Amino acid sequence: MSSPLKDQHTYPGATFAQWLEGARPHTWANAFAPVIAGTGAAAFHGGFSWWRALLAACVAWALIIGVNFANDYSDGIRGTDEDRTGPLRLTGSRLVEPKKVKYAAFAAFGVAAVAGIAVSLASSWWLILVGAACILGAWFYTGGENPYGYRGLGEVAVFVFFGLVAVMGTQLTQLGRVTWVGLVTAVAVGAMSAGVNLVNNLRDIPTDRESGKITLAVRLGDKRTRNLYCVLVCLPFAVTALLATQTLWALMALVVAPLLWQAVRPVVSGAQGRALIPVLGGTGRAMALWSVVTALALAF
Repeated sequence: MSSPLKDQHTYPGATFAQWLEGARPHTWANAFAPVIAGTGAAAFHGGFSWWRALLAACVAWALIIGVNFANDYSDGIRGTDEDRTGPLRLTGSRLVEPKKVKYAAFAAFGVAAVAGIAVSLASSWWLILVGAACILGAWFYTGGENPYGYRGLGEVAVFVFFGLVAVMGTQLTQLGRVTWVGLVTAVAVGAMSAGVNLVNNLRDIPTDRESGKITLAVRLGDKRTRNLYCVLVCLPFAVTALLATQTLWALMALVVAPLLWQAVRPVVSGAQGRALIPVLGGTGRAMALWSVVTALALAF
């Protein structure tokens, strides 16, 4: 596919604030929440390691910044960001030369790789292969000739990489094994993380459909996408009930319910377009709070 930006030669450049917006800070909860939850699951069994937790957080943070810049670049050169209702995109807005956005993505992936190798060598060397798969998954989400994000598999990848892999990988690097507590916690975080991605694609259904970007939201349609989002973000409360069989302190995570309702309300009320943008941040904050409270309950 030819790039709609190939004849664009003048780029005014972006400010630091615009680069920061391009890194999409409202998605960073998807990186930190699984590390926090996985650390709590490790601590529950007496396996807490603060420096391994920090390395895991560095991996996840760099990875999500990398995937955000990679999406910015790949969507931008395809023209799928030409008529966008969401936050600023550096490539699609023609502020920054596309190759510079791509280099920013590769730099972030490089940081993730270095931190990932360090934590893998300190625990299980084969996690290097898992990390490589995560980086490839991040790039080919919207990159390459046949991106899987354009085939309705984005939420599946988010659930796997920023849920199962991130939470259980964090527990594994600290404890040396994965337990059922780590597994169910990973399912909870993965579900909410996938919910963040899904509501982002819900907002973009009209423009994605027009540009040929077939996301899961485009496949399901508006109503079923909203229903699935509600199921995904409520799943952690079922996990809370399971964890309460091990420690009643896990029930403290119910404090998240009012915050989550603030995020869910626009979705169930039928909000469209820009009115859905706050849902991303609200869902991310609810996920982060659930992870923190649950981790503290498991640890102490």
